[in-house]
Amino acid sequence: MGYIELFIIAVGLSMDAFAVAIAKGLSLQAVKPRHSVCVGSWFGGFQALMPLLGFYLGVTFSRFVESVDHWVAFILLGIIGVNMIREAASNEKVVPDPDFSARTMFLMAVATSIDALAVGVSFAVLSVEIWSAVAIIGATTFVLSVVGLKIGNIFGCRYKSKAEFFGGAVLLLLGIKILVEHTFLQ
Repeated sequence: MGYIELFIIAVGLSMDAFAVAIAKGLSLQAVKPRHSVCVGSWFGGFQALMPLLGFYLGVTFSRFVESVDHWVAFILLGIIGVNMIREAASNEKVVPDPDFSARTMFLMAVATSIDALAVGVSFAVLSVEIWSAVAIIGATTFVLSVVGLKIGNIFGCRYKSKAEFFGGAVLLLLGIKILVEHTFLQ
């Protein structure tokens, strides 16, 4: 998997954090540097940590799934992508919450990065260079979270569902690409 594909996956994974950062931005009168560092660090850190954990889980069990690795990647990315698209289509209202405590940020960071754990498992079965992948995912999520915080502060919630839909579509399409490459092009 090349750097462009890793970056595309990183953007797709970042969309949950981006959407939550938009909601956090709604709760602020003004975005201060400490808000940006807090949101970017929590979300970027967990988006990097979870694929790393998933990768090591996947490596541990990879010999059991080697013959169906492309199906595992397709199913995991597909489920995550479809779920993100479904969430984007729901009409749930976001209630802005100005709480930036460690407990709140931890819970939000975990909630927005669970899908990255599954992607890490698929990285293991696809033999992805994990350190490059987690660096790209973490940095991309950091930047997009900071941008989302500012967008939320300026424009409000009108882009949240579009961001989730985009992220879900990207992950779903990448899952299909992996399946097609391994099933028909090998």
